[in-house]
Amino acid sequence: MKLYLLPTLSLAALFSSNVFALDVRFANDTWNGVKIPEGQQCQKFGGNNPATPKWLVSDIPAGSDSILFEYSDRDSEKMNNGGHGRIQYRLDATDQPLEIPSVPGHSFDLPQGFSLVEAHRSPGWDKAGAYMPPCSGGKGHAYYVTVKTLQGDKVTAETVIELGTY
Repeated sequence: MKLYLLPTLSLAALFSSNVFALDVRFANDTWNGVKIPEGQQCQKFGGNNPATPKWLVSDIPAGSDSILFEYSDRDSEKMNNGGHGRIQYRLDATDQPLEIPSVPGHSFDLPQGFSLVEAHRSPGWDKAGAYMPPCSGGKGHAYYVTVKTLQGDKVTAETVIELGTY
């Protein structure tokens, strides 16, 4: 008789260490994930009060105490991997889906519940701030946000949402 307990335990350990998926959706239909909405580009290229999308977040793992938003331009090495700003939202409520408000572009004045992790990396390209809206000048760059729930410094869930091209 063969014993298969060890491989089963190894598989269980492998799967238990994985980060869970997170359900994140646009809270309104202004954003569609295909094209950056008109006016939501940076001020340098005609943006009009640009801001991050409002979000609906659910499937937040128990024990998570914040959500980290890392805004990125996939087609710019400097602005990829959170280069458009890394902003954290403190979780107080457990109701889901949770609606997360917009953060204004080109500003360090963040809505209640938000804190700055890293300002956008190109203040000389356009106005400084916590979040730089899409700013490629309409060259077809792909913008996305990585959304992570955290418990302290530990990632409890993660997903990537396409913001669209500009």
